[in-house]
Amino acid sequence: MAKQRVQRRLAAILAADVVGYSALMQRAEEATYAEFERLKRELIEPSLSRHEGRLIKTTGDGALAEFASPLAAVGCAVEIQDGLASGSHGFKLRIGINLGDVIVGTGGDLFGDGINIAVRLEGVADPGGILISEKVYSEVEGKLDVGFEDRGEQQLKNITKPVRVYAVRAGEHSSLIERTSAAPPLPDKPSIAVLPFENMSDDPEHEYFADGMVEEITTALSRFKTLFVIARNSSFTFKGRTVDIKEVGRRLGVRYVLEGSVRKASGKVRITGQLIDAITGAHIWADRFERDLTDVFALQDEVTTAVVSAIQPKLLQAEIAMATRRRPDNLTAYDLYLRAMHQYYPITREGFAEALRLAHRALELDPRFGPVAALAGVCHSFNVLQGFAIDPQSERKEAVRLLRLALSVDDGDPETLAWACRISAYMVGDCESGIELADRAVALNPNSFDAWHSRGWVYKVAGLPDEAIRSFERAIRMSPVDPLHLSYLGMGICLIELRRFDEAIVAGKKAQRQNPSFEAVYRCLASAFAHLGRDAEAREAAARLREVDPGFTISSWIARGGQSNAKLLVEGLRKAGLPE
Repeated sequence: MAKQRVQRRLAAILAADVVGYSALMQRAEEATYAEFERLKRELIEPSLSRHEGRLIKTTGDGALAEFASPLAAVGCAVEIQDGLASGSHGFKLRIGINLGDVIVGTGGDLFGDGINIAVRLEGVADPGGILISEKVYSEVEGKLDVGFEDRGEQQLKNITKPVRVYAVRAGEHSSLIERTSAAPPLPDKPSIAVLPFENMSDDPEHEYFADGMVEEITTALSRFKTLFVIARNSSFTFKGRTVDIKEVGRRLGVRYVLEGSVRKASGKVRITGQLIDAITGAHIWADRFERDLTDVFALQDEVTTAVVSAIQPKLLQAEIAMATRRRPDNLTAYDLYLRAMHQYYPITREGFAEALRLAHRALELDPRFGPVAALAGVCHSFNVLQGFAIDPQSERKEAVRLLRLALSVDDGDPETLAWACRISAYMVGDCESGIELADRAVALNPNSFDAWHSRGWVYKVAGLPDEAIRSFERAIRMSPVDPLHLSYLGMGICLIELRRFDEAIVAGKKAQRQNPSFEAVYRCLASAFAHLGRDAEAREAAARLREVDPGFTISSWIARGGQSNAKLLVEGLRKAGLPE
């Protein structure tokens, strides 16, 4: 029998507690109890209902509630505090709000640090005040008529890492209720809602399977910090209803909507999914998956990985396309980041120069934009490794500076860690730190192509080809149509070190077909052909390498960052007749 898996989801949690409740109970127990029940009935419960909050549990003097979004949670908290300030209840509440991953227990109970941090924030909030975590602040800042006071990092009881907290300033939220009940504006990053998948089978068990898979996909997408993902609670308000996708996008404040269906037939499950631009109605992606119905949890994992690894790159491509069409005089830091990504992908001297120009413009607008700093660092690294750098030492130092900037902004973003681990390994020469960063990236987001791809290169440069190949295989599974196929290239180089020369040639040719102007593919092919004694093909690959990189020598390549520990690769280059 399959082991019951722990269910998780992203949730906005509100914790509230009555100030001085114990002392009030000692003075007038029955009156205090009755008054608090009236407070819940007349203010707290109606406010939760208006903001689509779900009461998780109540204690004698407080409550825990879950919301579909941080915006709704803060809106509810301010409404409650306003009601108390202007009413006749005589109580003061402390409120803490956090956004985090929670464990879903039996009966809908929630557990984990996502809950614990909210409770600890409530404990240190001012009487009558609201304290929110940095994760909540990043989602609501600029979207509500409230003020915020940065209280800095605080060490909360039984929470390992310090949490940066913000206090919601009172008296600055006159139109908050109207704002939170109106159609929300689009976030400044790609936004998506995953609607409940339609169960097209007679078997009601598949209803649970379909709902569980939607939760898994939502949680997996929420691990990409570059995405704004609507929580399950709001998405599931559309369950069982015929919906207009444009109306869904308007009501939830998202640009993209993922919908799908599940059908059981002859021991198999067929899942379809389609990603739609809710503004234009255009279909961005669609696919169908058919699997044997055996272990439903393993099946959920498999389909989740397939769906997420397909739609996340599609979202990025769609956003890049929109950014490149926008007027140059009206670009945000995020638009510039997307344009820089577009220039980075071809891996050319001109592309890196333009990507760096755009990235530095983005950093001028937002000096704390971690991912763009990491991207710029990788561009400088490639300039050094590819021999494009006029001053390699200066570009190496700049790559390291940008690495440190990116990690100082957010050392918990898996995409930033994916870029950073490569800079650490190649530019600093610190493979141990590179491996640590790469392992954290895949642990934080096991569905990230960039994380697995970067992990492969770091393990390769560390001289661990078997583990590098495992990472490249995961990356290829995530993105089988990767525009660069650098994962195939990395795999080919590792296969040479394992003396699997025939397989190295297959991988190298796959990389060559996708990017015939990238000189590294010819290093791989020349070396592998030479080891097999296929001298004519080795000389042809070496000649192509010299065409793409006329000044290539083995020693200059090693000096700029080529892997001196890749002994068989270097040996093959010598056999192919390439100059020392």
